[in-house]
Amino acid sequence: MFNDIGLLEVLTIVVLAVLIFGPDKLPKVIQDVAGFIRKIRDFSDSAKRDIREELGPEFKDFEFEDLNPKTFIRKQLENDDLGLKDIRDSFDLRKEMGDVADAVNGREEAESVAGPAADGPVDLTKRPEKSAPVAAGERPPFDIDAT
Repeated sequence: MFNDIGLLEVLTIVVLAVLIFGPDKLPKVIQDVAGFIRKIRDFSDSAKRDIREELGPEFKDFEFEDLNPKTFIRKQLENDDLGLKDIRDSFDLRKEMGDVADAVNGREEAESVAGPAADGPVDLTKRPEKSAPVAAGERPPFDIDAT
């Protein structure tokens, strides 16, 4: 809880406490604060104990830290009842993305494994020619399904 408090911060708090409460009242204030913290901790522990008793034996391994969504998800992912580890291990994102890129570019399965064709690198900006160019004055072909 107080892992990042340095010596300078502790010294500043002590000096402020001495200035505010005075050296004669400071021990009494420290005892009161410690007693208050102890009471809060006891109250919290008894509340947790009561909740666990009321939940019954089904929730014997229930931890209040599991109510934090990060902790809950991490615990569920580590628990491999659903076989998620096998699915995660079998999924290769690079291979899947390569297959999708090959399908979009119209490359064959053998080409994607062996690399591009022997003519040289593939230019992805060029569109393949589907028909002959249109002569002057002639209407271009119209594809009703494309609109």
